[in-house]
Order: sequence, then structure tokens, then C-alpha cells
Amino acid sequence: MNNGERIEWRRKFLVEGLPEPLTRASSHLQYHDNYIHDTRLRLRTDRDPDTKELLYVLQRIEDDAEDGVPFRRISELYMTEGEYARFQIFEGDEIRKNRYFHEIEGVEYSYDVYIGALWGLNTVQVFFDSAEAMKTYTPRPEFLLEVTGVEFFNGSSLFNKNISDLQEKIAELSGSAVSA
Repeated sequence: MNNGERIEWRRKFLVEGLPEPLTRASSHLQYHDNYIHDTRLRLRTDRDPDTKELLYVLQRIEDDAEDGVPFRRISELYMTEGEYARFQIFEGDEIRKNRYFHEIEGVEYSYDVYIGALWGLNTVQVFFDSAEAMKTYTPRPEFLLEVTGVEFFNGSSLFNKNISDLQEKIAELSGSAVSA
């Protein structure tokens, strides 16, 4: 893995669940994200349940927009287990989710199934090579609601939420009562 910085152009949507043929038992990664209070930093542990391999990452996340197109700048530092342990004193609030990868009609999708207090929240992200590709993308019909750029659905905002909070926000965004 390379340390460094990258720009992500992505769109995020709420979904009912995983698309066929994926199931919760399908190959996936487990993310444990600890958001450090009053910073743009998070400690992330990536775990592959199939290989038991662990990655330890310190990330700085900046959300911004240019010409009305939101993007995310992510700086990463991959660490050893020992280095990560030194940073654990800074752990904030944790979010856990399982990420599944699926290609549909040549497009790669990342499906996140949240666990714990956020059980019931399922999102999908679509990543793009450019802002132009992001703007011209047509969402799939099974996507329920776009939440790209909605701060409420960023990990740093979700850590203290529960499913009732999500249902209220979804109803507010969609203008009607919706379940997560």
C-alpha cells in the first residue's frame, strides 16, 4: 500500500441492501473507523475475514466542492500494528461496517452494510476518475436516495447516531416517512 494523498470523486446513495448475487456471507472487508474528536482524522482498521489480514491506517479527510461538484481529499499513512497501538490513545467514536464490492454493467460499486447502532443503514458508493464522469453518471433505479454531500451521512457525523435518527433525516430529505 502507498502512503500519500488522493482525491475521490464519488456519489453516495442509500439502498435497501446488497444486490444479487451478493449476500452478507459474500467476500467483503470489515472497517473499524475511529473518528478523533474535533479533528479531520480517523484511525481505520481494515480486516479481510477470508485471509485475516489487517491494515492499520491514519487518515485525514477533507470534504470540499469545486464548481458545485463535491470531492474528498484523503491523506493516508499506513502503519504497523505497533505504530497503530501508539495512536489508539486518540481513538474517538467508532463506526463499524462491512464493505462489499460489486460490478454492474462495467461499473464498480462499493456497498457498505453498517453494524451496531447503525444496523439497517446500507449505502453504496460509486467512484469516478473525474468530476465530469461523476456529474454525468445516471444512478441505478434501485438506489433509494442520493446523499452525496449530505454531511449527516459522513462517518464523522454518523458515529453518535442511531437508526431512529437516520429515519428522521431520510424523511426530511425525501419529504416523507421512509425507513432506512
